[in-house]
Amino acid sequence: MGRLILEHTLQGHKGRIWGVAWHPKGNTFASCGEDKAIRIWSLSGNSWSTKTILSDGHKRTIREIRWSPCGQYLASASFDATTAIWSKSSGEFECNATLEGHENEVKSVSWSKSGGLLATCSRDKSVWIWEVAGDDEFECAAVLNPHTQDVKRVVWHPTKEILASASYDNTIKMFAESALDSDWDCTATLSSHTSTVWSIDFDADGERLVSCSDDTTLKIWRAYHPGNDAGVATPDKQTVWKCVCTLSGQHSRAIYDVSWCKLTGLIATACGDDGIRIFKESSDSKRDEPTFEQVTAEESAHEQDVNSVEWNPVMAGQLISCSDDGTIKIWKMLD
Repeated sequence: MGRLILEHTLQGHKGRIWGVAWHPKGNTFASCGEDKAIRIWSLSGNSWSTKTILSDGHKRTIREIRWSPCGQYLASASFDATTAIWSKSSGEFECNATLEGHENEVKSVSWSKSGGLLATCSRDKSVWIWEVAGDDEFECAAVLNPHTQDVKRVVWHPTKEILASASYDNTIKMFAESALDSDWDCTATLSSHTSTVWSIDFDADGERLVSCSDDTTLKIWRAYHPGNDAGVATPDKQTVWKCVCTLSGQHSRAIYDVSWCKLTGLIATACGDDGIRIFKESSDSKRDEPTFEQVTAEESAHEQDVNSVEWNPVMAGQLISCSDDGTIKIWKMLD
């Protein structure tokens, strides 16, 4: 069994903190919340401190922030229906572009692996894909409307230009650009959850996806490509995503976020019961019927709902979390 050790507790935001995001180099992170501000933190010696506060980009709550893969840009999604793009080109962070088009709250934002595409999603039930057209220029490449309810999260595949979205309609959708006409299409619908899918994350090679839901379960999905050796049918020669494992009984309330560590394979969850839990694939796990076990549970990780968790992309075992209680916590996973 492992243990989660609390290393730092950080305060600075007023009110609930919705999102935290590690910089690709793992030595800086950004946070956002209902105070309409983004804070950028870095480590000095043994302590983390706010280096920059960006407070002039949004008029309402900032729901999520994400760094571009190159680490030069930061995107922020807000309830004011806009997504802001920040960069440090002049030496100081400033808002260099504001993406408009969603009818209401933008819930999530994600950069593709190449950094050439950006996805956003909203309570207006749509997913937008934007092309980076040049310095501080973004063009809408697609507006996708297959979801029937509020879209909570968008996440790009770690190696391919495939996008996953999670929704209040209980489903996850996959999108890819058609080779025939360059239109973006919904290529798969993943149905198994019985309530809102709050968050999703791919594993390191993108062959599996983990999802977490209001139904208090985690689900593991596997991609079966045309011609797969498991004999899973792939109609229209499209990849099929199958739910291969459901983890239930560990969480007592909605699971709001999930992070699948690309370095260790550990899965962390953020829950409405104030807890953080860590799961690991069993040593005797089978490819098509995998098994996962809970290795540790920090039942009172925060004093209120845990909204976000994210593994450090560089430092194995370091986890960051944020909560309605107005704190950010940095944890170290010990075996």
